[in-house]
Amino acid sequence: MEDPVKHTLKRQLRRLTTERPYQIVAASAAALAIATTTGAMLTTADDAPAGQRTATTVAEMRSDVAASRGEVREASPSASAAPTTAAPATTAASPAAKASSNPDLTRKPERPKPPATKVLDYDYEAQNTYYNCGPAATRNALSAAGIDRTQNELGAELGTTEMGTNSALDTTRVLNAEVKGSPYRTRMFAGTPSSAQMDQLQADVVKAITDGRGVVANVVGDATDTNGGWHSYGGGHYIAVVGYKDNGRTVRIADSANAADPSYWITTIGLANWIASRGYSA
Repeated sequence: MEDPVKHTLKRQLRRLTTERPYQIVAASAAALAIATTTGAMLTTADDAPAGQRTATTVAEMRSDVAASRGEVREASPSASAAPTTAAPATTAASPAAKASSNPDLTRKPERPKPPATKVLDYDYEAQNTYYNCGPAATRNALSAAGIDRTQNELGAELGTTEMGTNSALDTTRVLNAEVKGSPYRTRMFAGTPSSAQMDQLQADVVKAITDGRGVVANVVGDATDTNGGWHSYGGGHYIAVVGYKDNGRTVRIADSANAADPSYWITTIGLANWIASRGYSA
């Protein structure tokens, strides 16, 4: 029986002889190249079944002939070569490296826990005029930080008149002018304080006293201290907060109104209600 490969080759050549003359030359050259390499292809495919070798060889010859005739065929998707560009290698950074490059991951020193009780060492002074409670309270608070100012000096800075000192905004402004870093902030109550505002007052007092700063509060109306003492300021009054106990649930008041009763304890809730529609500097 005639070799299937040679039979196919002859049939291809017969078909090419019917093509136009200038194509015959190219086809003949292709046929010669195919004939030369056929033996090599058959040799490398010896391990495959005869039918499979024939089909493969015929397909290759047809492809070569098509190429010699200038025919262009699209490669099938399965034959497309996949990109061989390797993905850039990544190196996992150590936790220490991440922490040093990211400030958010850097462990910050923890703030020491405030003591359960603390009272500042301050220099008490009663107010020298009936309207100088603002300057006197500010002076008493500053003395706890080692700052010595007279009531008259502070009264001029506060804008105090015979009508008194306007608001906690003024005491905050003057305290920040005297204390390094301007740490004071004003908290104002529109009316009866909420539980959240009471909690904030407690936190503010603890922080300020822990930092060695007195608090100045603008109060109005009546309040009762922990010993049952009654304190009434219908027209408003300024007091200094110079200490706390029970983690800030009770605060120490330095009251410039009466030298005979210079200080007392009051609950923080009582102080918040005493401040009521006014404010404080902490």
